[in-house]
Amino acid sequence: MVAQIGGRYAGALFELSRERGVLEAIEGDLATVSALIAESAELSAFMRSPLRKRDEQSRGMQALLARAGIGPFVTNFVLLMAKNGRLFALSAAISAFKDLLAKSRGQVTAQVVSAEPLSFEQGEKLKSELSRLVGKTVSIDAKVDQSLLGGLIVRVGSRQIDGSLKTKLDRLAVAMKGNA
Repeated sequence: MVAQIGGRYAGALFELSRERGVLEAIEGDLATVSALIAESAELSAFMRSPLRKRDEQSRGMQALLARAGIGPFVTNFVLLMAKNGRLFALSAAISAFKDLLAKSRGQVTAQVVSAEPLSFEQGEKLKSELSRLVGKTVSIDAKVDQSLLGGLIVRVGSRQIDGSLKTKLDRLAVAMKGNA
């Protein structure tokens, strides 16, 4: 449901920004907003809290976005979501916007989860290899999950490659139980 809500908002933002020729500016501002959300558990909780009134969320987000130097287009977008009580779907909307933008550019986005942040070189090598496998330009949406212990989980479209150490250890444990 959250993805559907985010997708509708993202679709409207994408069409409007494409008509006005500001896709790159919107992309940059949304990346900044996404980074702010990822860096702050408090902000994420504030956005999801059903106890916060819509006007309180609007004021808080307006102050944050102004301090971060976010342009009026994205600011109005975020404030509209807050006004409509949909701020909880902002991350899904940003992700859906990225997907629409990548699709319009002939790219695909790979969701990559790693135990530690990827270095620039690792990210570029992974992009290159995935582009070769998929046959399209690949952009990476990287996240960190320390519970993986090591390795990567890569999802491109409906295909997933799980090379995490956690999964390998889980498989080994199951195999050992079967032999006991």
